[in-house]
Amino acid sequence: MSNKVVTRFAPSPTGYLHIGGARTALFNWLYARHTGGTMLLRIEDTDRERSTEAATAAILDGLTWLGLSWDGDAVSQFQRAPRHREVAEELVRAGKAYYAYETPAELEAMREAARAKGLPPRYNGQWRDRDPSEAPAGVKGAIRIKAPTEGVTIVNDRVQGEVRFPNKDLDDFIILRSDGVPTYMHAVVVDDHDMGITHIIRGDDHLTNAARQTVIYNAMGWDVPSMSHIPLIHGADGAKLSKRHGALGVEAYRAMGYLPEALLNYLARLGWSHGDDEVMSVKDMVAWFDIGDVNKGAARFDFAKLEALNGVHMRKMDDQALFDIFVATLPYLEGGPALAAKLDGGRKAQLLAAMPGLKERAKTLVELVDGAAFLFAERPLPLDEKAAGLLNADARAILRGAHGALSAIEGDWSAASAEASIRDFALAGGHKLGAVAQPLRAALTGRSTSPGVFDVLAVLGRQESLARIGDQID
Repeated sequence: MSNKVVTRFAPSPTGYLHIGGARTALFNWLYARHTGGTMLLRIEDTDRERSTEAATAAILDGLTWLGLSWDGDAVSQFQRAPRHREVAEELVRAGKAYYAYETPAELEAMREAARAKGLPPRYNGQWRDRDPSEAPAGVKGAIRIKAPTEGVTIVNDRVQGEVRFPNKDLDDFIILRSDGVPTYMHAVVVDDHDMGITHIIRGDDHLTNAARQTVIYNAMGWDVPSMSHIPLIHGADGAKLSKRHGALGVEAYRAMGYLPEALLNYLARLGWSHGDDEVMSVKDMVAWFDIGDVNKGAARFDFAKLEALNGVHMRKMDDQALFDIFVATLPYLEGGPALAAKLDGGRKAQLLAAMPGLKERAKTLVELVDGAAFLFAERPLPLDEKAAGLLNADARAILRGAHGALSAIEGDWSAASAEASIRDFALAGGHKLGAVAQPLRAALTGRSTSPGVFDVLAVLGRQESLARIGDQID
């Protein structure tokens, strides 16, 4: 066997890719990339009642948007059922598993009897050593594994450390149901073995499964992969993350205007750290990540931190790169489709030119849509309440003078030439710069906040700028 690392992400397609799943995928992806290995994708669609094509599509779409690429085609667990049955039957032939013939009513009675004695409800192993010839006629049995009854099963976990499970607590669990359908517990082991998985990285809610799965590996004489059970994500209040905390699908984060790289940076920092580094590129994370550095304790999800981090990523991003991702994301953003409809060639150039000023004031792409609205506003501009409040009689008189000063600019119309013209005008009239800039901002954008007013003048251009100011003084 080669010593190349093979990880896997194995979501159940019963809903979208939620944020905890995205982090599990990220840790598998980072570990594979860090070690020069591969990450495979398996869709655990054995629950036919709840698995849907739409959920599978949403998971693949979410991973693709985040940039978490997998190697090869996604594997369907359900389609591998014949192989799962074959292994279960092989275990029976080897004397490591057996057919058990209880009815559901008999199993319930067994559980009740255990509870009455104050014991955990476990299968009592009554078919373990019986002769198969005693099987009731015409009844299909379920296959149960012969779990060890003495000693302990040890899971050497790279996050949780050595975890010991007393074997008396592991009953002879079912690996193939009487209808021939494999159990999840069994299917996972066969798939991980057949796919050559060397490292299993998943949520610590699977830790008890790890002990049972180890029993199957040992029964087959297969190598047990390296296990890493990562802590779950909690809400800011310390309770397990739920919908009310923001346990949304990753597409909801796209719609809220988060950058994939910023979301990955935030998720990586939930339970893992690298010195004091808060802001990381994907390249940094790949270089630094090691599964052994993940904390045991649950991490808390904090929207304010995610938003602040997203703002940092936006400001650090190259203007063209941010422009490209912004335009690509417009269909998903609130107010985005309306803005996208107005983006012709000239408007695109204006938006790109405005990007340095816009990204300084936005923490999300949704705020960027809002900030860019002034570029696309139709004249005469609607004024918001604060902007209207700024344009009193005195301010309009100042605007009239500023309009004259700007109209007199000869040659190059730029932020620099506009600034020189307005500064001269303010100085000559004895006005503070703010007393000129604020009414100008209101007239040009319809708001009291915007990128720098001289940048706004430059981006809008001479004709549009003078026309907007003119609308407010006529």
